Amino acid sequence: MPTFSLQQVTRRYGPAIALDRVDLDIATGRTTALIGPSGAGKSSVLRMLVGLEWPDSGQVLFEGVPLQRKTLLEQRRRIGYVIQEGGLFPHLSVRDNAALLARTLGWTRERIDARLGELAQLCQLPMELLARFPAELSGGQRQRVGLIRALMLDPPVLLLDEPLGALDPIVRHELQTQMRALIAQLNKTVVLVTHDVAEAAYLADTLVLMRAGRVLQQGTVRELQDAPVEDFVTRFFTAQRTLDDAA
Repeated sequence: MPTFSLQQVTRRYGPAIALDRVDLDIATGRTTALIGPSGAGKSSVLRMLVGLEWPDSGQVLFEGVPLQRKTLLEQRRRIGYVIQEGGLFPHLSVRDNAALLARTLGWTRERIDARLGELAQLCQLPMELLARFPAELSGGQRQRVGLIRALMLDPPVLLLDEPLGALDPIVRHELQTQMRALIAQLNKTVVLVTHDVAEAAYLADTLVLMRAGRVLQQGTVRELQDAPVEDFVTRFFTAQRTLDDAA
């Protein structure tokens, strides 16, 4: 059974169609990257998976059960969600940001501290930074805190919406390497959105190329390169300028 299934999902914003009868299965225990041009519907799919948006028609299934508003909070606790720079609350310390949901669920301070220590080591965040506020951290550090918060309850699913998009190239390269190792270690179902084809190919087992609110092609990077379903697939994969081109 796939972790997520979108079945004929359509989503409109006024006259604009964000998702157009999308059918998509997300494999359990694998990493899937949603790629495509701006406005393709990538982030809309991710928001559907976590229940931040709802289909105008069709349905979204999580572990075989349709997402419903009445059971959404329980389902969300099984899904970690990370956006650019972590989406941290600026008035809370790093510790309080990371422990927010655990505290609402009644975790003891000892249990929270033990989990924070484990995750800080896993995400390579120095423990002394837990007392700081988000504005006192670098972009890479804020991203690590967002990841720690998403992993706090040890959910089986991790959703990453352009998690490295706002970082400078050196930090982004470093975090890509660390994130790939982390994903392999966690053994979770991961869904990420990125504009960077190389990043998607580096981190994910499966690529889902979207265009104009539809899934154009799904498969490994080699499958999409060797057997494109139409010319756009090839053009998308070759559209990024290399250093040799620039020189």
